[in-house]
Amino acid sequence: MTEVSSLTGRLLVATPALADPNFDRAVVLLLDHDEEGSLGVVLNRPTPVGVADILAPWASLAGEPGVVFQGGPVSLDSALGVAVVPGGLSGEGGIPSVDSGARPYDDGAETAGVPAADRAGVQSGDEPLGWRRVHGAIGLVDLEAPPELLAAVLGSLRIFAGYAGWGPGQLEDELVEGAWYVVESEPGDVSSPDPEQLWRAVLRRQRNELAMVATYPDDPSLN
Repeated sequence: MTEVSSLTGRLLVATPALADPNFDRAVVLLLDHDEEGSLGVVLNRPTPVGVADILAPWASLAGEPGVVFQGGPVSLDSALGVAVVPGGLSGEGGIPSVDSGARPYDDGAETAGVPAADRAGVQSGDEPLGWRRVHGAIGLVDLEAPPELLAAVLGSLRIFAGYAGWGPGQLEDELVEGAWYVVESEPGDVSSPDPEQLWRAVLRRQRNELAMVATYPDDPSLN
């Protein structure tokens, strides 16, 4: 991954001009971005399905609302855990590059949030067992690990069904077309208790003209 171009850990906020219904008013946390493509999860698409209905052992650690979120249109039959571990963890981590062969959702059959090769419990630096850093305090959770490994250190946990993916250069093209605003993420974005308002909340906190976009009506024809 090239440090200069990587947007890993940042947010993609859909512009009002983005016409794809999959990403209308979407806020996407980029989990991986490099020359091979991009991968992220939509943070503001809660579903009616409770975490307890599909991953009961993790339900008590999931933040409110305690439901599964639709992370994107790809591999909806796979689950991915994103969690915040507060505190000063050292070192830099990440997840395997897109199409690297060690992705967290190989063949759409796994429910783990980290590659199979990492499930032996070997972690680098000060990262807790079962959690792998993506950016800052935000990381991926191995959903096949015992929840008690992380119960004492997790600040928040979200479970996502599916993810959003872009091939090489595809996201860059969309950025040029003006489909997305790119802004810094905050750990609280992962666990927002009011995800339906996250699009406006993220824009409102920007210290530039983007704060005005937060007032954009849901239906411009009514303005």
